[in-house]
Amino acid sequence: MRLTLNLSRNNDATILNHMLHTNVEDLKGWFHEDDVFVVDRGFRDSVDMLEELGIRAEMPRLMSRGQKQMTTLDANASRLVTKIRWVVEAANARIKRWKYLAHVLPTNQVPFIGDYVRIVCALSNRYCKPLSTGSEDEDMALACKMRYLSTKVNSLQTFVEENCLDKKSVKWEVATDSLEFPNISEDDIRNLTCGVYQLKLCPSYIQEYLEGDVDILVHSEFHGLIRVKLQSRRVSSRQYLLWIQFSESEITAWHCRCRAGARVVGVCSHVAAVIWFLAVGRHNREAISSIQDWSEFVTEAAVIDESEDSDDSEVEE
Repeated sequence: MRLTLNLSRNNDATILNHMLHTNVEDLKGWFHEDDVFVVDRGFRDSVDMLEELGIRAEMPRLMSRGQKQMTTLDANASRLVTKIRWVVEAANARIKRWKYLAHVLPTNQVPFIGDYVRIVCALSNRYCKPLSTGSEDEDMALACKMRYLSTKVNSLQTFVEENCLDKKSVKWEVATDSLEFPNISEDDIRNLTCGVYQLKLCPSYIQEYLEGDVDILVHSEFHGLIRVKLQSRRVSSRQYLLWIQFSESEITAWHCRCRAGARVVGVCSHVAAVIWFLAVGRHNREAISSIQDWSEFVTEAAVIDESEDSDDSEVEE
């Protein structure tokens, strides 16, 4: 199969469409019945063509114009896709550890790119650790759990809306240091996040809480319910309200106002950071004190970012 020239007018979708138009019979030899194409949003213009060929395609859901948050079902479905796509992104990241392949190459290198990639992949397969070290049984159990959760609704979101718990008139009180929060481990939090992406972000993310004007609030009537307002990671002018419900021994529900915060297949980075701080970080200040704040060395540019703040990257594991 020939390489497709990637001119400035081309993108992922147009390149794939070209390949489907010109090499469809060759491509069909790679597919099996019930196969699913898992793609990112850059391929959204290829979905219709794939479906015309009888190929099912899945990608993270898109929000409609004016929509501020994905529905729970859409956010759940998107998490299933990003979980699978992590394998692709992790493999690409490993290849790009070789600086030569981490940059745009000149056109005179086109005949050799395929050989270089095969050499790099062979070296990676021989000398690097496997990208996945989990057992097949554990992977299967996690997949079943995520598929089961993907059909569920966010009960706490409904509770918040029905009781108007986002209104300023609702009585919230600042939590004390003696707040009784479930004593759970980082492994327990990983079970909530269905991966390690959010968990790795927690120590640096919660720095916003320690250094900023952020309070953890408890409700005066509903025991085991807290509310927090956290800063967006990507847009300095944006903050998100989140709620976490818990019992004596476990986290029972969560809801955040960020783009993906209504999902129940895992949690968003905002929710994960608060859970991590209350369960782990506040009892182990060394885990947070080692984080350096580099903001004093740079000047923030006054740039207005109108893009949607996707709190969780499409490469989350």
